[in-house]
Amino acid sequence: MNILHMKYAVEVARTNSINKAAEELFVGAPALSRAIKELEAGLGVTLFDRSAKGMSLTPDGELFVSYAEKALKQIEDIEAIFKDGTTAKKQFSLSAPRASYIAAAFAEFSKKIAADEDIELFYKETNAYRVINNLIKDDFKLGILRYSEQYESYYRQMMSEKGLVGELITEFTYVLIMSKNSTLASKERISAGDLNGLTEIAHGDPYVPSLSFSEVKKYELPDHKGSRIYVFERSSQFELLSKNLNTYMWVSPIPEDLLERYGLTTRVSEDSRRVYKDVLIHRKDYTLSELDRSFIEELTKAKRKVF
Repeated sequence: MNILHMKYAVEVARTNSINKAAEELFVGAPALSRAIKELEAGLGVTLFDRSAKGMSLTPDGELFVSYAEKALKQIEDIEAIFKDGTTAKKQFSLSAPRASYIAAAFAEFSKKIAADEDIELFYKETNAYRVINNLIKDDFKLGILRYSEQYESYYRQMMSEKGLVGELITEFTYVLIMSKNSTLASKERISAGDLNGLTEIAHGDPYVPSLSFSEVKKYELPDHKGSRIYVFERSSQFELLSKNLNTYMWVSPIPEDLLERYGLTTRVSEDSRRVYKDVLIHRKDYTLSELDRSFIEELTKAKRKVF
């Protein structure tokens, strides 16, 4: 099979257009169209439905493109390994929720890597949908999936369908975090009424793939009378919490040294009963590397300090 034709089909699928794909690939649209027809003829199937709206994948096309993407990625990996006659760098890659105990584990893990070692580490904080997608596309080798216990069957089924396996790291209920100087900090236990008139900080991207954003807010964010600030990374949330005494946030348990660093504290809420799970996941056909196992060791240590 012509590798170039595979690349052409993947790009047409991505853009849903012969003309747009031709621009991206720097080839003529007629030549690209002929290449796609030759590919379909060679396979004996129709990969694309053609219409005035563009090119859309048929069921056979969806299957072909899913395999083609994996094959092209493997070819790229092979080329990278043997480029210039040298082997590729060792790599560690993890996509995870915005959780301070996980970040602390990664920091301790990074300290184990000697400066002269030829190793690349990738750490991405994101939502559950992207954690899963990163593994499916093989962009990342490890992921940590966070979800509410009520979605257990949904995520287990999804992982099975996507060829992923997982192992429970921990389960917990959210706590409230705020400045030590906040009026909330004087209360040992907090009810929903105590939060009225204060500003909630929340992560802004939805993280339940099957739900719309409005449904996510309904199920994952408690009802709140007052303003809400949406952030997309952890450093902003800590700056806001420490400097704005009228803010609070629902979080997984936080390492004590981080609370001290920002002058923050946590409190249990009477209304926080939903159980959440953090699950370490990877592709079923992936074998954990020495680097992976070293990180998991630090993750276990960080978990024990917090939970």
